[in-house]
Amino acid sequence: MTLMKLNLRAALLLGSLMLGASPALAEMVLHRGNSGEPQTLDQSQTSIDIEAFIVKDLYEGLTVYDANGKIVPGAAESWTVSDDGTVYTFKIRDNAKWSDGSPVVAEDFIFSMRRVEDPKTAAGYANILYPIKNAEAINKGTVPVDQLGMKAINDKTLEITLERPTPFFIELLSHQTALPINKASFEKNGADFVKPGKLVGNGAFKLTEHVPNDHLTVVKNENYWDAANVKLDKVIFYPQEDQAAAVRRYEAGELDLVYNFSTDQIDRLRKANPKQVHVTPAFATYYYPFDTRTEPFNDVRVRRALSMSVDRDFLSHDIFNDSKMPIYSLVPPGLENYGEPSKADFASMSQLDREDKAVELMKEAGYGEGGKPLNIEIRYNTNPNHQKAATAVADMWKKTFGANVTLMNLDISAHYAYLQEGGKFNVARAGWTADYADAENFLNLNVSSNKTFNYGHYENPEFDALMKKSYEERDPAARSKILHEAEALIMRDQPIAPLVNDANFWLVADKVQGWGDNGNNEHLSKYLSIKE
Repeated sequence: MTLMKLNLRAALLLGSLMLGASPALAEMVLHRGNSGEPQTLDQSQTSIDIEAFIVKDLYEGLTVYDANGKIVPGAAESWTVSDDGTVYTFKIRDNAKWSDGSPVVAEDFIFSMRRVEDPKTAAGYANILYPIKNAEAINKGTVPVDQLGMKAINDKTLEITLERPTPFFIELLSHQTALPINKASFEKNGADFVKPGKLVGNGAFKLTEHVPNDHLTVVKNENYWDAANVKLDKVIFYPQEDQAAAVRRYEAGELDLVYNFSTDQIDRLRKANPKQVHVTPAFATYYYPFDTRTEPFNDVRVRRALSMSVDRDFLSHDIFNDSKMPIYSLVPPGLENYGEPSKADFASMSQLDREDKAVELMKEAGYGEGGKPLNIEIRYNTNPNHQKAATAVADMWKKTFGANVTLMNLDISAHYAYLQEGGKFNVARAGWTADYADAENFLNLNVSSNKTFNYGHYENPEFDALMKKSYEERDPAARSKILHEAEALIMRDQPIAPLVNDANFWLVADKVQGWGDNGNNEHLSKYLSIKE
């Protein structure tokens, strides 16, 4: 009897010890709603933020953005710059390793960036690395790939030589295009190197599972140089393109983060819990490019008329619930090294005056009432906010010009793939968030040689010459002046109609720790944790 009581007490004690230990042993898992299925995890082919959020958890560049959007050392612990601003020497961390335990070395970055610039790779974002010596010439097939201005001084020292001084080069290196690739894995697996079980990364997490259109799972990389400070054990990304469904899952506690949600939910969500609603002004522009290859959008009068007639105040207030601000420039406000953007000449006009002028221009071009019929198709990626905006703009064009406007939507991957591959269109929805905090990143969208992101195929030799001149100018004030002149040309020709200064929309559960709002919209999972 005594023995039975002792055994019972021992069992109860063991049970209580296990129960008490369970919270400490429980996995810390973050559930991220990611607003769409990534087209790819190949850093040479990625182009949109929902891909970058994942890829930057799996790989780490020489530099990274911290939780507050400030550039800090990444795989490189330090660097020096030559007096003329053209040679950067990076010291790669001694304890930087790949997820398979092998060391991260200078050649890994050289191999990856050569691959990006190799024309055979057809990297859509190859132009990001054009500041590196010979990068553009290599990408255009006129110089061998081994002539890229990068050299391994030794395994842990990387030297990068630029074509010219580039003030934003350190920020640029945090972009996914500048992420390294594990050469051994790539050569062994080919295109499959991005698949679970084969992807070898140097980031804070490693890929374990990817079920397309359902979820993608990454787990803590025990070989990451800063693994001791990574609190999450696992992050599950959900490609939740249906925003209403994403909000429902968030409110049910199934998601800890939601990226993008319908603006008509802002007031309700704020009333429920204002601290969880994060609407952050971004270095981003929401715009409509016109396909300048097709009639009547090859006529500057038509483009200007269509842009003028859009009531941006209505879009801001009635469609986006004042979460986005009207904008009349391609470059958003707030870039310290640029100042006030160059706005369209009609920015100071009243909306009624704009519409009157727009009707005159359209009639002059031979379209609208009494002229040729004006048929317009607006393409947009599936999203309630984009649908509402497109519907509103269509109504404006119908009322102002008697235009016949139709809408067409595709999922985000298909929409951007179509535009980037040169598909013909009339008007399309697009948005650009700064890859680095510099006006050039926005203006470069309209350079004629930018075949990937110049969706409307705008060509203007004067604009191209100004952009080229800006790359050669070392004086910051003089360079800013040149870029303003270039933007003025874009605002004159309106190959794009900038509509609103975009914002980043996030729902962040109270239990998520380490979150920082920032205009760059950089949110590495390595900085986050869960407090139950």
